[in-house]
Amino acid sequence: MSASKVATISLSAIAQTTRQAARQLALLPTEAKNQAIEAIAQALEAAAPEILAANRADCQAAEADNIPKPLYNRLKLDETKLKAAIEGVRDVGKLSDPVGKVQMHRQLDEGLILKRITCPVGVLGIIFEARPDALIQITILAIKSGNGVILKGGREAIRSCEMLVKVITQALSATAVNPAAVQLLTTREEIKALLQLDQYIDLIIPRGSNSFVRYVQENTRIPVLGHADGICHLYIDQAAQLEKAVEITVDAKTQYPAVCNAIETLLVHSEIAPKLLPLAAAALVERNVTLLGDETTRKIIDISAATEADWSTEYSDLMLSIKVVESLEDAINHINTYGSAHTDAIVTENQTTAEAFLALVDSANVFHNCSTRFADGFRYGFGAEVGISTQKLPPRGPVGLEGLVTYKYKVTGNGHVVSSYTGKDAKPFTHRDF
Repeated sequence: MSASKVATISLSAIAQTTRQAARQLALLPTEAKNQAIEAIAQALEAAAPEILAANRADCQAAEADNIPKPLYNRLKLDETKLKAAIEGVRDVGKLSDPVGKVQMHRQLDEGLILKRITCPVGVLGIIFEARPDALIQITILAIKSGNGVILKGGREAIRSCEMLVKVITQALSATAVNPAAVQLLTTREEIKALLQLDQYIDLIIPRGSNSFVRYVQENTRIPVLGHADGICHLYIDQAAQLEKAVEITVDAKTQYPAVCNAIETLLVHSEIAPKLLPLAAAALVERNVTLLGDETTRKIIDISAATEADWSTEYSDLMLSIKVVESLEDAINHINTYGSAHTDAIVTENQTTAEAFLALVDSANVFHNCSTRFADGFRYGFGAEVGISTQKLPPRGPVGLEGLVTYKYKVTGNGHVVSSYTGKDAKPFTHRDF
């Protein structure tokens, strides 16, 4: 029997076990899930030295392999990031349980009652590069929303992921949550097999490079939630306040350039460009940002030329392309042409202009007078996020607990039959909402 066949069978068994554990988890009350979440938080705190040591080993191996700087930055898990992740665990524990909420309560007829009630999706397949802190976020969100989760981290984070899952599953073994609800895959070969398990996995969430996400989208029948690119824009309007515009620009590009909500293109209205660009360029260059610009921009500041390809490039690094536009319409057209529908922002003191931008830019997150870096589940108060979705159908934007539940319709009657509501003597429906 081929190695791939063995891997597929083994993975099928894992997926079946996860689904069984997920069905048990779906029935647990909120209190039991919250107790499990607090147990995980305490276990992560207690195991912090071992977790950080495992991550240091991953980082040392990554340096030896000369992995790209943005990927290395996502891989590194220092004490501050770990503490923030544990804080996110407890924040999720404090959130309202998304399972069992009645979204619709309607009388179809006397004694015939319809309810639409939220329920877990089932089993989530999460495939991510680096980002060991994402493993923590995703696992906690899965538990709180009653879902099983099969995790596949990148090989560069193997030691970190193995240590984290070990700590998490050991913590769960002393709670009402079956540890089998959380599984970790460790080999690249398992990704392809995972994508074929539509019988057991209900949703795939990939987090990684655009080429990787596209590979996932093109190689599975399982629904995929995610985004391939993070090409975010900041538009500085002619009515912008200069100091505010510069501060937002610097934050949106340099606060954490490796992430998908950092800006890759700065658009500047031609009327404000002569004043804004020298100030913004000085502040950005001081922070080691390499600037590329269109012809008009290069007449104002001395930088290298941007090419057509730059407008659709996600740098994930200290690089920024700049373009001068003649109007709000030009800015919106550029964003809707080259953007990835992730996060785009405007800086302006003109409320009418801001409202037009927010209405017409076709992105999951649209901001006014603030950094694109706020596009984040933790900052939105979701506790954490499993990722950001740029698809049109919900969930869209940062996906937290509410994005990990679906719903079912429950109808209760007392001997009701459809034939009573058809034909010559058909009864009318009442269709009365409670």
